[in-house]
Amino acid sequence: MKHDSQGYWKATLGLLTKILVIWFLCSFGAGILFADLLNGIKLGGYPLGFWFAHQGSIYIFIALIFWYAKKMGDIDRQFDVHED
Repeated sequence: MKHDSQGYWKATLGLLTKILVIWFLCSFGAGILFADLLNGIKLGGYPLGFWFAHQGSIYIFIALIFWYAKKMGDIDRQFDVHED
């Protein structure tokens, strides 16, 4: 595919927006905003809201790093700006 800088940045910003929304919902949303609702569910003996606030959001963040790297590689190949 030809070099399309506008399309490339649109795809990149779209990916970043998705990642930031997921990160916000898991860290702030599940750990603080929805903690009372989630605390009725137990995970490993701990309330789910507590688990997200202390460990779950870290696991999600690490998974997002790997997902970002994979998807950016896909976007780079799609717009022919990858390094081989």
